[in-house]
Formats: sequence, structure tokens, C-alpha cells
Amino acid sequence: MSRVGKAPIALPAGVTITVSAENVVTVKGPKGELQQAVDSDITIAQEDGQLLVQRPSEQKRHKALHGLYRALLNNMVVGVTEGYKVQQELVGVGYRATNTGNTLDLVLGYSHHYVFELPKEIKVTTTADKGKNPTIILESIDKQLIGQVAAKIRSLRAPEPYKGKGIKFVGEVLRRKAGKSASKK
Repeated sequence: MSRVGKAPIALPAGVTITVSAENVVTVKGPKGELQQAVDSDITIAQEDGQLLVQRPSEQKRHKALHGLYRALLNNMVVGVTEGYKVQQELVGVGYRATNTGNTLDLVLGYSHHYVFELPKEIKVTTTADKGKNPTIILESIDKQLIGQVAAKIRSLRAPEPYKGKGIKFVGEVLRRKAGKSASKK
């Protein structure tokens, strides 16, 4: 039983949803437009300002797709109304981040810079306040795309467990390890 799939999706004012004959769902809102192809077995119904996702049977495959597509459609509705924002901070001496348009230039302690070209759907800003770690702020309406880009940026220098140096999400709690001196006691 998919509890996620059964929950209706509330449609805020200003959001319109169209389903094509090929089962491609288009969500339009104040911040933009997103599209998602839905499996042909899953049906999408719109009733009383809510979106309902229904499955044809109790097969394991249909149960899995039911919850998946409901979550994807809900993420699209939230994206076109509010948008998504991911903040990452660079922890380490000499680590810097600058941007020119959608090009992100990172200095991460290697012998070279990382120049990262971001998709046009993502808006990037960088801050470097004195006494604080440099911060990268990504904003987009597409949750899947922004998560993938943030993970790629983090993978360039993942935080290490001893000093915590690297790129981490703001608010992320890192599991720290004791160094060599702790084992000699």
C-alpha cells in the first residue's frame, strides 16, 4: 500500500496542469514550467483543486510507480510556486568560490581551478564574507536538477572526517573522527 501515492496534491492558485495523450504532465506556475513523462499505466486526475495519482492494480511495480510519480509531481508543483534553494559552504584555508553568470570558479586546494558550467535553469550566487566560509547558493525550480548539480559540486572535494575540510551543505552535520594522538592513551 503506497501511502505517498494516495495523498492528493494540493494545487495553489496560479498553477495549471495539463496531461497530454502520451501521458506527459506539464505544470505551469508563476516561476516557470516543468514537464514529466508518466508511465502509461498510471492515471492522473484533477478534482476540486487537487491532483490525484491512481494505479490500475496492486502489482509491486504499480505500487512503486504510484508513489514515485506522486512525489515527482508534488516536487514540480512546489518548484513552480516556491522554487528550491541549496546552500553549500567551502571549509578550508584558501578555498574560494566566484561566479560569472552561470560559470562557477572554485579554488579547492588543488594545483588548478575547477571551472564549472551550470545549466541555464539554475541561478548561482556566491558570497565570501570576512570571517565566514565562502558560500555557494543554487536556486532552481527543478528539484532533481538542483540536487544533481549540488552533489556534483560536493564531489569535487567531499568533506574529510578529521578536520572537516571540503564542500558541505549548510547545516550538514559531519561525523568527525579522532586523530592519531587519541589512540595512544
